[in-house]
Amino acid sequence: MATATEVARIRGRSWLERWVRFGIRATGIYVVLALMGITSLLPFFWMVSSSLKNRESLFEYPPQFIPAEPTLANYTFLFAQTNILRYTLNTAIVTVGVTAVVIILGSMAGYSFAKLEFPGRNFLFFGMLGGLMVPFEVLMIPLFILVVRMKLANTFPGIILPMAAGPFGIFVMRQYLLSIPDELLDAARVDGASEFTVFWRIVMPMSKPAVAALGTLIAIGAWNMFIWPLIVTSKEEMRVLTLAISILQLEYRGLYGTMMAAATVAFVPALAIFLLFQRYFVQGIALSGLKG
Repeated sequence: MATATEVARIRGRSWLERWVRFGIRATGIYVVLALMGITSLLPFFWMVSSSLKNRESLFEYPPQFIPAEPTLANYTFLFAQTNILRYTLNTAIVTVGVTAVVIILGSMAGYSFAKLEFPGRNFLFFGMLGGLMVPFEVLMIPLFILVVRMKLANTFPGIILPMAAGPFGIFVMRQYLLSIPDELLDAARVDGASEFTVFWRIVMPMSKPAVAALGTLIAIGAWNMFIWPLIVTSKEEMRVLTLAISILQLEYRGLYGTMMAAATVAFVPALAIFLLFQRYFVQGIALSGLKG
């Protein structure tokens, strides 16, 4: 029969073995994740590095990730010879407009579907969700005809409004608002608050995480939008960054450093949005798991 000392030694050894196995497993997981992160960041580092190289350095072999003589000549040429600032301003206007309208309309519609009782509510909601299954390519031509007939082509409303009416924002806000207790809203109504007051003074302050998450997702998508601006705009002064960069590739064929500089200018704001609101971005991915 084992003594108390032997039992303690065996228990200590088992705990040590568990911690060793856990440490090896955790280390392996972190090493794999680190390799995946480095691999995903390589294109970004190469883009920034290439934007700081002269034409000769771009074709050096073996290639260098860190340029020996970094230069801002590509950025100087980009800002001096193109309307990159105008394109950036256009993109910012479109991004802010789309994000604001999606948040406003999505919050109102989501509140209606989550907290108001009216005939056909669930039928309308699931019908609206059907819009998520319709590819944008199916809607492009009808939307373009509608925008042209409304004389909104080559205007910011013509770019913003069709992109702001999607069901995704309504779905996200409705899913989050379902988690707000109905008793809290009923108490405000008993105290004499109007429906708009309940929505604006109670529901919206409590929905800041959902609003931030939705805003982050929509802002990144709007900043990178390409197809719809390409269809609905034809004037040079209305181009957004993604469209402008595509056209600049044809106008400045072979100036790879300049194109990398333009890509960096377009990418950095989207990266900044993500880094500032990455916590809410992750929440936005998880919002669809809330009760429905």
